[in-house]
Amino acid sequence: MSDLYAPASLLPEPEVKRLGGVVREASLPLLVAPVTHGSLADIPFDNAAADPGAPVLSRKDQEGGWTDVSAAEFAAEVLGVAKGLIAEGLAPGDRIAIMARTTYEWTLLDFAAWAAGLVTVPVYPTSSAYQVRSILQDSGAVALAVESVAQAATTGPERDRLPDLRHMWVFEKGHMERLAELGRDVPDQEVAVRRGMLGPDTLATVIYTSGTTGRPKGCVLSHGNFFAEVDNAIELLYPIFKAKTSDAASTLLFLPLSHVFGRMVAVACLRARVKLGHAPSLQTDDLLADLASFRPTFLLAIPYVLEKVFNTGRATAEKMGRGSSFDRAARIARRYGEAVEARQHGTGPGPSRSLRAARALYDPLVYRRIRNALGGRVRYAICGGSPLGRRLAAFYAGAGIEIFEGYGLTESTAAATVTPPVRPRLGTVGWPLPGTRVRIAGDGEVLLSGNQVFRGYWDPSAGGVVPASPDGWFATGDIGELDDDGYLTITGRKKEILITAGGKNVAPAPLENWLRSHPLIAQCMVLGDRRPYITALITLDPEGITHWRQMNGKHGVPPELLLDDPELRTVLQRAIDEANRLVSRPESIRKFAVLPRDFTEEAGHLTPSMKLRREAIARDFADDIEGLYAKTP
Repeated sequence: MSDLYAPASLLPEPEVKRLGGVVREASLPLLVAPVTHGSLADIPFDNAAADPGAPVLSRKDQEGGWTDVSAAEFAAEVLGVAKGLIAEGLAPGDRIAIMARTTYEWTLLDFAAWAAGLVTVPVYPTSSAYQVRSILQDSGAVALAVESVAQAATTGPERDRLPDLRHMWVFEKGHMERLAELGRDVPDQEVAVRRGMLGPDTLATVIYTSGTTGRPKGCVLSHGNFFAEVDNAIELLYPIFKAKTSDAASTLLFLPLSHVFGRMVAVACLRARVKLGHAPSLQTDDLLADLASFRPTFLLAIPYVLEKVFNTGRATAEKMGRGSSFDRAARIARRYGEAVEARQHGTGPGPSRSLRAARALYDPLVYRRIRNALGGRVRYAICGGSPLGRRLAAFYAGAGIEIFEGYGLTESTAAATVTPPVRPRLGTVGWPLPGTRVRIAGDGEVLLSGNQVFRGYWDPSAGGVVPASPDGWFATGDIGELDDDGYLTITGRKKEILITAGGKNVAPAPLENWLRSHPLIAQCMVLGDRRPYITALITLDPEGITHWRQMNGKHGVPPELLLDDPELRTVLQRAIDEANRLVSRPESIRKFAVLPRDFTEEAGHLTPSMKLRREAIARDFADDIEGLYAKTP
């Protein structure tokens, strides 16, 4: 492993600036010079010219196997669909919306649209008819591609309100092949001309935010934004994208391509010629089957997925009567991961001989099972969306899967910070991405500046784009802090900071993230704004609670009585007590309520990226909240 990571010693370290002895800014120089010409549309054709036989994608067949798609084959498909789009009359700059799960066709149409000079607009496949109409109206999309007939039907009642929408294509009806057939007589040169009109400053996509605090806004991202993001990420994360090992680099993408995180990695894989597969279903059985058959070397994940894998492993061990053994293995893995981290920072000697021996003992019993659940070959995971937490990051590091944790937003084309190779600092979201500056404002808000930061929000009524950071610094709305070495820690959202009746500022995120990692807890929302003390709403994880009932003889307890079961509340109270150790007494959770149903996107409680819609939750569970404050504890 040391040979693999040797080049990391050559990475520049962040430059930090202090104010009053506190680090207020960190920056890292570019590792790759900015792209000065061309666009994302060129990537498939450049790959085909450089290495036509390279397997850049893999498609799942009806039997569950995978068929590689070479660089030359993908470029030919992109060209064919791009010509079809031109034949359909779409003009350069037209917006085309894509509403589908994570599929091969999504990526194909994305690059084909760019090759035809178009702008793509992602739409979450779970969006309501109103949400779809709102995005199509606001973006002025002239075409919509959907995965299924059912999704196409979503827009049916809204079509008369969408005068700009002239085309609709359905993946499952073979419309991509039909487009390629339609464009057969369009000269290849027409696509070349349209590609030649594009540059780094050309608009590539309009991605709408999840709207946790208001109406979704369209983030305008250019081709240059993506190049600045992916080129420096590829160079920085060379163990993932560049290292030569016995296993060729590959990833199975299962997070939504409608989200900038998944989209960025898809572009990065094509840019680095790393084989990319698509997994449309996030159902546990479907995803595990896809991971087992595809066998990726790295994954793109959110904390929820890694928490689920850990908790499932713990539940399986307990069913086999080996729960305590799993817990010992987890503690050893965390100690091992922390010891490796200390050695990498020069603050410790690394794992002791006895710790190495203990880890070797548990590797075939526990850690290999965790790795096998992810396909058996995963060595790295890029984790984002929300903080993973030091405890779980250390466990995975000790279990043989290195976590590259990152932080970013749609407005920063995904990652603005990321864990550097060999220099992890568990519990943080890493250094600034090369070419990025991170600043902490006087009120603790994180500000960003860099070539991957967007140009502004889409607003057709104002002529297209409204600049969001006229001074060059984008205010993220997140609260964070930089340590002496330039590592960023995110502590909460500015708009979510709770101010108790006693004037204490409380960031709910650390408590919520800790509790959400518990095997019995699905979701948690911390409350207390203008209240005398802090409380929490908790929902139960279906798989976790089923396992708990089996292990504790609670099969016959009706669900409505289980919420007040003394044994269950004792377990949950222990979890609350552990979380409270993270904070001071005034910030700690005094009371909690267990809700009879989970927060879901369908009920309007979660965004498509699993973020809490706090106002909706507070409205729908107002009686439960008032009950928490009926009597002072």
